[in-house]
Amino acid sequence: MKIRKNIYLYLIVIIVLIYIVLLTILYCSESTADNSMIHTFGDAFWYSLVTLTTVGYGDLVPVTPLGHAVGIIFLFLSAGIMVTLLGAVISFVTSEGLPFLMLSLQSHKNWYYFADCEVESNTLAANIYKEDPNALVIYGEKKSSQSETQDFPCIYISASPDKIVAKKKNTSTKCKFFLMKENDIGVSSRAVNLHKLPVDVYARTTNGQDKLSGNINFFHSYECCARQYWRSKPLCSHENTIVIIGFGNYGYSILERAILTNIISIGQHVAYHIFGNAKEFLAIHHYLDSIFSLDKESQSKDSLVFHNETWEENHSVLERADRIIICDDDEQKGWSIFWTLNKYYKLFGRIDLRSSRKAPGVSYFGANEDIYTSQHIIRTDLNKAAITINELFCRSVSYPTLSWNELDDFHRQSKIAAADHLLMKTRILLNDETITELTASVLKKAYDRYCKTKYSETTREMYRKLDHMRWLRFYIFYNWSYGSVRNDAARQHPMLCRYEELSPEQKKERDAAWELMGNISAELE
Repeated sequence: MKIRKNIYLYLIVIIVLIYIVLLTILYCSESTADNSMIHTFGDAFWYSLVTLTTVGYGDLVPVTPLGHAVGIIFLFLSAGIMVTLLGAVISFVTSEGLPFLMLSLQSHKNWYYFADCEVESNTLAANIYKEDPNALVIYGEKKSSQSETQDFPCIYISASPDKIVAKKKNTSTKCKFFLMKENDIGVSSRAVNLHKLPVDVYARTTNGQDKLSGNINFFHSYECCARQYWRSKPLCSHENTIVIIGFGNYGYSILERAILTNIISIGQHVAYHIFGNAKEFLAIHHYLDSIFSLDKESQSKDSLVFHNETWEENHSVLERADRIIICDDDEQKGWSIFWTLNKYYKLFGRIDLRSSRKAPGVSYFGANEDIYTSQHIIRTDLNKAAITINELFCRSVSYPTLSWNELDDFHRQSKIAAADHLLMKTRILLNDETITELTASVLKKAYDRYCKTKYSETTREMYRKLDHMRWLRFYIFYNWSYGSVRNDAARQHPMLCRYEELSPEQKKERDAAWELMGNISAELE
């Protein structure tokens, strides 16, 4: 590269020297002629400029034979210069030149870089621009003839991420990079060395932890779908029988979020009937029988009933189901199940169908525009709530604890699960099951209600038991068990026991997740 730059430099120097020599010859030959129009070096320069650019004013012309010769050379050179300039302009417009210029002019904006411009990327980009009018969307590939015209400012540029980051310079806002194809972090050329750049990276994956290194965050589309489902259609107190049809990636995530989030009463007994191959699920989560009734409905606790027979055979369960969730990984198959149920079965509960596109007249979930949002992928609010929970927890106990940045992925997920349950806590406190969104006013009302009722010993114990149930479910789902001394390597914890067996200080720890509502409502205001 250095040798090539030196060659270019030598060529430029040679061209400049030849040009100066030609100007000198022109000046010397013309300045001594009696009828000459070119008297000074400046006149010679002006004549060369007008000739080389093909403007040709005619105000100055050479009269000597040597001057004519130089003029002919300039005329021939002018054609080459114009072709070169035209080629340079075309190259600038069609290559990276123009996009890079546009980037430099918009360095003050918030940059969101997408490695591709597929449906998922376009959906997230559109949602981001709705939330951030100061956003600039950058696609890491050239626009194809099939690409739709976007309704927001965007730039298509096929350049490496490090070149793009260099154009951001030292502005206050960082770039956010998105790899929207599954497991692209390991194969995409755009992902190389991203961990070394001053950017936040969000990579779609089917497995793995939420974090890889300091700036790389993973998100799961199935988990986003499940989280969006239970937030938009939360469990209600009258629902005791839930049917899940389809137990692939989506069904797995739907059940996981239900286990971790659907805690609404200390006396609840919700039965989840799952149709699909659950062999791997049960092999991984082998402690579930310590808090759930497996394969048999219970009237004292929640049940997980995994069916070996097909859903078509089990009319009795379908008929008494309070809700049926159709979440087969094959969306077309899900639609087929939906129409079959409506056509041939006697049903009394609701049917919720996973659909990547909005379906009028159908209780659907999982549409791309609902899943691919910054709230699900960047998770700013959820992470803030989780960080606040951890800070409250640190202040509420007497023993040493870790800050958010010191926590490993598992313990961060524990705090995030607590933040996820805030919607349920709000519905419980306000006794209002129509609430599906957490706003500042709603959270403040819920927190005020908590402050008024927490001094009743019975009510305070109920609140603590509820959160202990939630906490137990999380740890047992990740295969922790009771141990007299905490041992993270062995996944043992002394609080993995019945609430009644906890010490007074341990019971008090459960207050942090309820106190959080006051902090979050103040922040939202």
